Amino acid sequence: MKKTILITGGAWFIGSNFLNKYVPLFPDIFFINLDALTYAGNIEKIDLSVRSAQNYVFEKVDIRDSVTLRTIYQKYTPTDMIHFAAESHVDNSILNPLLFTETNVLWTQNLLDLHREFGMQRFHYISTDEVYGDIPESGFFTEETHIEPSSPYSASKAGGDILTQAYGRTFWIDYTITRCSNNYGRNQNFISLIPFFISKIQKNEKVPLYGDGSNIRDWLYVEDHCDAVWEVFTRGKTGSIYNIGGNNEYTNLEITKILLAAMGKTEDLISFVPDRPGHDKRYAIDATKIKNDLGWTPKVKFKEGIAKTIQYYL
Repeated sequence: MKKTILITGGAWFIGSNFLNKYVPLFPDIFFINLDALTYAGNIEKIDLSVRSAQNYVFEKVDIRDSVTLRTIYQKYTPTDMIHFAAESHVDNSILNPLLFTETNVLWTQNLLDLHREFGMQRFHYISTDEVYGDIPESGFFTEETHIEPSSPYSASKAGGDILTQAYGRTFWIDYTITRCSNNYGRNQNFISLIPFFISKIQKNEKVPLYGDGSNIRDWLYVEDHCDAVWEVFTRGKTGSIYNIGGNNEYTNLEITKILLAAMGKTEDLISFVPDRPGHDKRYAIDATKIKNDLGWTPKVKFKEGIAKTIQYYL
């Protein structure tokens, strides 16, 4: 049977980067892009050469819609799935927690049930390091770190993560999971920190920085993330979970200063604003397992990646 991979959220940030790279690389694999084209979804994020490729098709569908989804499964008889689609902005989850539970938990269950019904092979779930919650200034998240989400967003992603594991144990679903650190790069929506700040700086507007800007994140270039996903999806053992990190820890204040300097602006544009509720202080990934098991390490240094990212948005 020809390998046919369903990609959910393929018109969003990470999913579009994945399709733009792997559709041309594997012409013998058929890729189906499922996306509802909500606020962050834009089909133009998919390169024109990919949109016209013989091994790619786009289907506009809300994956909460089981009836329409079933017709797509019947039409294409997919063999595997990579589940990128998610509501993913913490601030929005604080405003509307229910949307995140519906999207990130119930959508995932919809897909898992169809996976069972159609006897598909691998189900790969894209999770996040945010499911672990906070970590002290010393120490790193490993795959064995206890899950303690802090926001409705991270709780909903943890729900989908754990649900996937439960379906693996109860229904013998062939699954893998990756938990990644903060992504940056091409095609990210302007609601996210780096493109949002770039747009503000470009217009010479104040950059609103939560608290004192001391929150620390590990930054991962999106193309490195896509490569790691492919390695786990194609070579990871059933039931395996892998952390994916960029080895680039910076405070939000440091990121802001890097952007300002790169764009020739002064730090007078920084505006400290009240912190958001439940704001995690630090995320830090230990990616030793994926390095040892699959030989993956990030290729793009932050200095190179952020320069390419700034140029892209400008």
